[in-house]
Amino acid sequence: MKKIKKIKIRVNGKVKSIFADCCLSDLVKSLNIPMKKVAIELNQEIINKKNISKIILKENDKIEIVHFIGGG
Repeated sequence: MKKIKKIKIRVNGKVKSIFADCCLSDLVKSLNIPMKKVAIELNQEIINKKNISKIILKENDKIEIVHFIGGG
């Protein structure tokens, strides 16, 4: 039986344990954040949302997700 490896990343300042093959889009979906209203930073670089399904997260990555809320 193959053991699935987990890694630790930091999301908005909090340590989170995820599967080693997790991509950035899977992480955002698991947090129930609507993709249309977010800005995502990975290791201090703004990520183009078109590419997030191609980005595989690595141990100690730092992700900041800013969720925009409309109002007036």
